[in-house]
Amino acid sequence: MIYRELTYFCTAIMFFTRIPIPVKLKYSEEIMNQSQKYFPLVGAIVGGIGCFVYFVSQLFFSTEISLVISMISTVLLTGAFHEDGFTDVCDSFGGGYGKEQIMTIMKDSRIGAYGVIGIILILLLKFLALNQIAYSSGTLIYAVILNGHITSRFQAGTMIFTDLYVTDIDKSKSKPLANKKLSYGAFFFTLLTTLIPYFLFKNWLFLLIIPLSHIGKLYLSWYFKKHIGGYTGDCLGTVQQVCEVLFYLIVIILWKFM
Repeated sequence: MIYRELTYFCTAIMFFTRIPIPVKLKYSEEIMNQSQKYFPLVGAIVGGIGCFVYFVSQLFFSTEISLVISMISTVLLTGAFHEDGFTDVCDSFGGGYGKEQIMTIMKDSRIGAYGVIGIILILLLKFLALNQIAYSSGTLIYAVILNGHITSRFQAGTMIFTDLYVTDIDKSKSKPLANKKLSYGAFFFTLLTTLIPYFLFKNWLFLLIIPLSHIGKLYLSWYFKKHIGGYTGDCLGTVQQVCEVLFYLIVIILWKFM
């Protein structure tokens, strides 16, 4: 059982990051399906490395430069996996009209004006939000970076659990994730692994971030369903990026009540 769960976990790491796994793993659709439960833990790894890079950078550079270096490290670590999905969604929904045209643009590997503008603005907003938090509290920023990556991946995972996959499933790299939804027990496990790191905040008020950031997921779920009938792999990346930024903005709002 331990070996099986470790296989699920390593599969999630291989799928969502560029971290090399030193052993050859067995692959199947079932394994890929079960790896969903470890999405928040993958976020913990990415966020943890982002925190470490920020800490080391702070020894030599300003807060602003350290945050940019930290952001670069997380993008390199994931291969811009989620950012790429966000730019595709910006291009397809911004430049397409009707499901067929939207899906055609989404599959195009080229990036257009909507994608460029969208990714610049969301990264800028992410940086400015983190910068404000860092200047408000030198210690809070570490819990924010860590939990931001964890919670946003949990929110993206809920879309797999609740929504319909609509792209050409036989040609999609996300096919295994769409074939079978997690059991309620596995879903509870992902929620639990998302909640545990919130103890780093040492204030129960920050638990409000989960339902408040989930509003962003609900809106995107409604929007995608309205225009294309469900979600695609790029839509999941968009949910992760949007919910991550929402996480930081909600922290700023809640911090005013501390």
